[in-house]
Amino acid sequence: MVAIGLVGVLMSAILKLTHFEWYRPLSRIAEVIAIGAILFAGISIVVAMGRPDRLFNLILHGRIQSPIVWDVIGISTDLVASIILLFIPLIPSLITCRNNLKNLPKWQLKMYNMLSFGWQGTPEQWKILKKTMRILTILLIPLGIIICTITAWLFATTLRPEWDSTNFGAYFVSNAFLLSAAVMILATYIFRKAYNLEKYLTEMHFDKLGQALVLMALIHGYFNINEYLIPAYKMSSLHENHLLSLFIGKDALFYWSVVIFGIIVPFLLPLFPKLRKPIPLTIISVIVLIAGWFRLYLIVIPGLLQPYLPIQDVPESWTHYFLSLVEITIVTATFAGLLLLVTVFSRLFPIISVWEVAEGELEGKEEIINYK
Repeated sequence: MVAIGLVGVLMSAILKLTHFEWYRPLSRIAEVIAIGAILFAGISIVVAMGRPDRLFNLILHGRIQSPIVWDVIGISTDLVASIILLFIPLIPSLITCRNNLKNLPKWQLKMYNMLSFGWQGTPEQWKILKKTMRILTILLIPLGIIICTITAWLFATTLRPEWDSTNFGAYFVSNAFLLSAAVMILATYIFRKAYNLEKYLTEMHFDKLGQALVLMALIHGYFNINEYLIPAYKMSSLHENHLLSLFIGKDALFYWSVVIFGIIVPFLLPLFPKLRKPIPLTIISVIVLIAGWFRLYLIVIPGLLQPYLPIQDVPESWTHYFLSLVEITIVTATFAGLLLLVTVFSRLFPIISVWEVAEGELEGKEEIINYK
C-alpha cells in the first residue's frame, strides 16, 4: 500500500512540476488511488499491532527513536497533504457539476454546493488555487519518498542479516515507482472502458505510461543488482543461507520469476511501440503488479525463515511458512477497501479534472493538441 501510495507523487507531482502536460487527465485518478493506498497503509499498521487499543499507547507513549513512530507521523502527514491536494483542484469541478448536472439527487447537489465553499471563479481565487496546488505538489514529493523510505527502514534498522542493507530505502522507492506506473496503467484502462473516456484517456497516455514503465523498471533493476550483487560477492556466513535459498534453493523459482516478470518484462516489452497500446500494456502492468507482490513476499518471508542459529529438535513444519485464512482475509479486505474507496469517489465526483484538461487545450499544449 505504501508503494502504491507513491502513484500520486509520480503522476500528479513529478510530471506536473516537470511540465509534462499529458498528466492532466490522469492526475485525479492518481491522487484518489494514492489517498486510498495511504489510508489503508495506516490501517494496516493498526492491524499489524494485533490490538487496536495499542495505537493510543503509540500516540501517548511513543518514542521518537522508534521507526514505527516515524511511519505513523509520515503516513498521517502525507495523507493530510494528499487529501488537500485532491480537494483544492476539485472545487471548480464541483461548481461545474452543480450547475450542469440537474438530474442528480438533491442531497448530492447540496453536497457539491457545500464543498465548493462559495467558489465564484474570480481571478484572485484562481491565483490562490494554483499557488496552493504548487506548494502542496512540491511538499508531496519529499513526503511520499520519506514514507516509502521509512517503511524500508523498519526492516533495515533490525539486526537481521537479510535486511541489514543501506540500499533498502532506495530499493523500496524504486520498486514503489515501478508499481505506481503499473497501477496507473491498469486504472487508466479500467476507467477508460467503464466510463467511455476514450476521448480523454487516449492511446497517447498509454504510450507515455509505457515509456515511464520502462524507465522505472531500469532504475529498479539497477537497485536490485546493488541489493544482491554486493552480499553475493562477499558471501559472508550471515548472508550465505539466505542468498543460496534465493538463487538456487527452495525460493529460487519465486525469485527468478520476480526478476523476469517484475523487472525484465516491463523493461523490454514496452520498448516496442505496438506493446504500448492499451490492451498489451495493461496485461504487462498486471504481470508487474503480481511480481511486485511476490517481491515483497521474498523480502519478508525468506528473511524471517533464516534463523541466526540452526533450529534443532523442532517439528519440520516450524521451519516453513504457510498462509493462514486470517492473513488471506486481511490482505483481501485491504485491497477491497482501496477499490471501494476509488469506486465510490468516481461515482460521486468527476474522475478527470475538467478544468485542467480544458486549460491545457486553451493554452495549446502540444502533448494534448497535436498527438496522433
